[in-house]
Amino acid sequence: MLVVRTSRVSFGLFEADLKTGEIWKAGRRIKLQSQPFKVLAMLLERPGEVISKEELQERIWGQDTNVEFEHSLATAVNRIRDALGDSASNPRFIETLARRGYRFIAPVSWLDVAPAPAPHADLLIPAETQAVSELPVPVQEVLAPPPAIPAVVEPLAAVPARSFAPRTLYIGLALGAAVAIGVALGLLWGARRAPAPLPRIIQLTESGTIVPTGSTIELPTASVTDGVQIYTSVVSNGEGVLARIPVGGGDAQPLRAPQEVRTAFLGDISPDRTELLVKGHLSTESEEPLWIVPVSGGSAFRVSNVLAHDATWMPDGKSILYATGNQLMTVRLQDGAVSPFTTLPIGRAFWMRWSPDGSLLRFTVVDPIVHSTSLWQIAAGSHEPRRLLSTWKPGANPCCGTWTADGKYFVFQATSEAGSDLWRLDGASLDRPVRITSGPLAFGGPVADRSGGRIYFLGSDSRSQLFAFDAHRGSLLPTPEFLSGAVRLSYSRDRQWVAWTDSRGRLWRARVDGSEQIQLTPNSFQVFLAAWSPDGQHLAVMAAEPGRPWNIYMLSSDGGSLVSLLHENRNAADPSWSADGKSLVFGRVDDLMGRENAPRNLQIVDLATNSVTTIPHSSDLFSPRWSPDGRYICAITVDQQKLMLYDTVTHTWTTLANSSVADPAWSADSRSIYIHAFMAAGQPVFRVSVPDGHMEKVANLVGLQAAHPADYYFCGLTPDETPLVRVRFSAGDLYSLDLEAH
Repeated sequence: MLVVRTSRVSFGLFEADLKTGEIWKAGRRIKLQSQPFKVLAMLLERPGEVISKEELQERIWGQDTNVEFEHSLATAVNRIRDALGDSASNPRFIETLARRGYRFIAPVSWLDVAPAPAPHADLLIPAETQAVSELPVPVQEVLAPPPAIPAVVEPLAAVPARSFAPRTLYIGLALGAAVAIGVALGLLWGARRAPAPLPRIIQLTESGTIVPTGSTIELPTASVTDGVQIYTSVVSNGEGVLARIPVGGGDAQPLRAPQEVRTAFLGDISPDRTELLVKGHLSTESEEPLWIVPVSGGSAFRVSNVLAHDATWMPDGKSILYATGNQLMTVRLQDGAVSPFTTLPIGRAFWMRWSPDGSLLRFTVVDPIVHSTSLWQIAAGSHEPRRLLSTWKPGANPCCGTWTADGKYFVFQATSEAGSDLWRLDGASLDRPVRITSGPLAFGGPVADRSGGRIYFLGSDSRSQLFAFDAHRGSLLPTPEFLSGAVRLSYSRDRQWVAWTDSRGRLWRARVDGSEQIQLTPNSFQVFLAAWSPDGQHLAVMAAEPGRPWNIYMLSSDGGSLVSLLHENRNAADPSWSADGKSLVFGRVDDLMGRENAPRNLQIVDLATNSVTTIPHSSDLFSPRWSPDGRYICAITVDQQKLMLYDTVTHTWTTLANSSVADPAWSADSRSIYIHAFMAAGQPVFRVSVPDGHMEKVANLVGLQAAHPADYYFCGLTPDETPLVRVRFSAGDLYSLDLEAH
């Protein structure tokens, strides 16, 4: 039998027919003009390879191309990216290589048709021995009517890159037995070598409003189901709210609930499927009250007087297992009695899930020191945590798992540079997970149906862009192209240079006009932010090496080696320079970046002696910023509800503003501080006068973008004190797949 390749390929949620010139997303046809499609087809024919501009010109435009070829090619690539929802600054599909060409970087699978009869019935050759040599139909062919497309996404295993030489042919009835044995062995050999096809994925929602991340920045939003509805968090009017969605797909309906829990995060659903267990979200504190809410909405009941960062029901439905700090505790619903369950050797526990028979608890541990996640388990009655997959795929950060209803599989997510995908373990197995999704969306947050092998999960696609706020127009304007993908940035005090981090955590530097751009840090370092020294010669950098805490480094503005300033095994954050450039003030990370069981205060390091002193009465403050004139240091309370001001002359603290606060930035004259009131209505940016604390609203960020962004981040000021805002656009939807489908 011959396996015949068609002209159809799939990549992620997309399927393209290179013969008809059509493309579909999740079974729905999308528009793409003829010339851009030809460019896309060439890239799909050779995924992972760099296709030069000259090659594209010769094949699609012809050798006698006019001088507008470069513009035409750039326009075609931009239209492809628009159709696929791709980005030049953070590509998922098409990567631009300067002065070289383009490359398709997502996995591509050729969709094979059913095996066709062999050309000679008496020649029995195992299908896997046939060299698949057919080339895709040239992109210039005439369009034909498309075949019917199912409304599902079905990634298939890619055709192996190499072919196998034909084996000996057996002819004649006299060798029938030998033929049968040979074919059987060949099929077995092929089955062992061929990758198993991935389950088909069905898209359940199309709104793109599912909240992508939960109460910590490392983990996805949790969802639960009662078998009829899926309960999750969706974006509504700029905030995440509890909602329910039919398991068969459809629109999200916000859940009626009191204000205390309306924006809460889901933890679990009761064993009888009638009540939701949620964690409050009225502040940025990691430990908050637990509430029980009926699945129909309405009232809410607070669980005793406990504070937790995550929780789940015990199998008997009479108690709650909750995580606080590095401890797991139980609280009895009848009388509020609290009992210790276990203490973790590292980190904090999230995503606690009991096996269907109640014999095994599995959960995710977030390690705030090395910034990793791992899977652990505890057998019922033992209370001894045991780590899973300790030697599997270093850096994969497995997390956030769920059991199928029959306990046959445990499905979890794992991340890498390529993105986030779902994997499965067979039952109580501790190793050899099997991959069940393959991008290009970030897949995670699985929840199992109440019967069978179906799971529901989140698929998200995020990108961000930097804008400048135009006060006269009351709108956001694009920044220069070289800064459009910046995550955090800082300008030198002479207004000549700018340094920024990108979405991959790399640090860059350039002149303000974009010239003399260089990458300052190696790809192995994860950089959070950088601050210019007063003389513009150095940068103080908050960064982390793989498997290490956040640390403060010194770096020449011309590049070179990163020099560590602190020698301690805990997180250090937010370096800010003194006016004379001889000292740095720094703090610790907030709860969202990793809560530690150690005091948090502000400290000053002397760069000449490396001696460190603690600022008096700075306990539970973070995110310090030293004023340009050196007189004041501002900081934020750990709950991000107050802006505090320290006078370096009088050595006293005062409350400058009572407001939700993030990312303070000093004006050049040290007379005011800009803050982002991220929890206030409209997410305004305020200018706070120093030292009197008068607050003036600069802009409401919500509503400035018509594209319904997921959130906004205030990124600081330009040299002329124009506020810079990073807007994150996120499309999060629910999907499903059946592990038992064949």
